Amino acid sequence: MNFKTIPLSILLCFILTFPTFAQKKKPLPPEFAITKSETEAHMRFLAADELLGRRTGEQGNLAAARYIAEQFRKFGVKSVAGTDSSIIKKFATNSYYQNVPFEKMGVNESGEIIAGADVLKSGTDWILMSGEATNIKAPLVYAAYGLENASKGWDDYKDLDVKGKIVLVQSGTPDVQTPSEIVASSTEKRKIAIDKGAVAIIELFNAPIPWNMVSKNFTGEKIGLAPENASGKTIPHAWVNGKEANLTRGLRGVQEVEFKTSGRKTSLINNYNVAGFIEGSDLKLKDEYILLTAHYDHVGVGKQGRQPYTPEDSIFNGARDNAFGVVGLLTAAEAFSKNPPKRSVLIIALTAEEVGLLGSQYYANHPLMPLNKCIFNINSDGAGYNDTTIVAVMGLDRTGAKIQMETASKAFGLGIFADPSPEQGLFDRSDNVSFAKKGIPAPTFTPGFREFNGDIMKNYHQVSDNPETINFNYLLKFSQAFTYSARLIADMPIAPQWIAGDKYEEAAKKLYAK
Repeated sequence: MNFKTIPLSILLCFILTFPTFAQKKKPLPPEFAITKSETEAHMRFLAADELLGRRTGEQGNLAAARYIAEQFRKFGVKSVAGTDSSIIKKFATNSYYQNVPFEKMGVNESGEIIAGADVLKSGTDWILMSGEATNIKAPLVYAAYGLENASKGWDDYKDLDVKGKIVLVQSGTPDVQTPSEIVASSTEKRKIAIDKGAVAIIELFNAPIPWNMVSKNFTGEKIGLAPENASGKTIPHAWVNGKEANLTRGLRGVQEVEFKTSGRKTSLINNYNVAGFIEGSDLKLKDEYILLTAHYDHVGVGKQGRQPYTPEDSIFNGARDNAFGVVGLLTAAEAFSKNPPKRSVLIIALTAEEVGLLGSQYYANHPLMPLNKCIFNINSDGAGYNDTTIVAVMGLDRTGAKIQMETASKAFGLGIFADPSPEQGLFDRSDNVSFAKKGIPAPTFTPGFREFNGDIMKNYHQVSDNPETINFNYLLKFSQAFTYSARLIADMPIAPQWIAGDKYEEAAKKLYAK
């Protein structure tokens, strides 16, 4: 072709339009380049025998926390105190660790509660949840659920004088009787009773689980959040089998009880949530953030696991529950440190989920960043998986980001299934609920299953839940889908919201009105 014969106007048009045909596609985010060897290496360390089941407060748990922190450092993720972002609250130390103070209690020992002619035996009829050795006889006062909630218009202590008396209360709240809610509210009830001057508290346990399971899980060594009252004072606190009508009638029918117990020996220990921060790329949206969470603790070794074991294998490795979720966090940390989304990202590996969601409960009440700047929480937790073609999401249809999570999962060849086994109440049984209660939309992103069956239970809290039984191809896809979901949500022009009428919508209105 002889360009000299072409009119200049046509030649310029050709030159100016040609680059549009040569433009490259926008590069894929870094999570698409994560390799199986990377996610497998994380899993093999976190669920290794050497970590001895990552039990809260023990050395294997601390080793896992150190690994997560050093991965954050390696990826260039900042500690919360290591950034000058305007949304960071004052934080005492330049560290990835948030100290969570715990009270470690010994086994439930001897005791009895005498109510008229009825003698309730410790370990059979009731469990001591807190308190030292005591032998008291005092008036008994019934205080409904033993809670105060001005926003919901109730005060169970209204017109009651409980100073120097024993308080009798129902378990849970008027709205919820799940085990996790009972554990969480139980601590608050004891604190209120102490503040009111009570000398002991008796709680009628009515959760929809067999009493023998309650006794099995709570009579052994127990960990709880350390008291926050200045004196560190506590009082005897008993859970009584409230499903036994004769025990309930006996306690409701007397005006005075005698409470004897040898107590539970206690010691204070420190453990850690591990937090890292990545600032967003958008000048305006980076002042908000998305919260990614997964618990890194498990149940320990031998008798601590409360499941069958052998001399050859006594370690409860916790590969599925929940090294799987932590690998998702580390994948997000690596990808977002290379290419941040528009909003900022706070990543927290939580401790003490297995002993009552305590790490998330503590964080929600002692946040490192303002909760009203958090637009969303994606929590990752699970009992296992029986379908490697999907991910399951508790709260998918409630929390306003269904399209983003569906899109992200599809990008890695995975479908998505909403709220499997609804009869189990799974939304309220993981760390996400600690943030949902504050008003933050907070689904749990979990490995694929459609219902609880033998494929799930054969590894759930069993010594077989180790890296050798993990599908590492699926682990990679799951971690990538989790990360890409977080990116798409963090990039949303308008923050997602609870669906109208959700039970946590009112809390959200209060949180985001601040």
